Amino acid sequence: QVQLVESGGGLVQAGGSLRLSCAASGLTFSRYTMGWFRQAPGKEREFVAAIRWVGTITDYRDSVKGRFTISRDNAKNTVYLQMNSLKPEDTAVYYCAAARTVTITRVPSQYDYWGQGTQVTVSS
Repeated sequence: QVQLVESGGGLVQAGGSLRLSCAASGLTFSRYTMGWFRQAPGKEREFVAAIRWVGTITDYRDSVKGRFTISRDNAKNTVYLQMNSLKPEDTAVYYCAAARTVTITRVPSQYDYWGQGTQVTVSS
């Protein structure tokens, strides 16, 4: 079965950094667009970042541009989200997702597989 397993979440002070990892198995990783989404309590799931197959084209929501960096290592079947200058409003469960037929998208329904999420908490 396809599995996406996130890691790297935790507690961090505002202004600090975390790097999330998502290890994929059961799929041809290099042929999927990979994305990160997040969901805070009482809020809808929202797009954070995505990266195309080759890894040279990326997309970010405006609120994380300049602070977050998405990358992938196809040889390791892993996608990363480097998060710098973290803010309390970044607090959420972060989910890794894979889209088979979409080059890059912000729409959750267009992603085929999802991880279970990892908690990121930013204190002020």
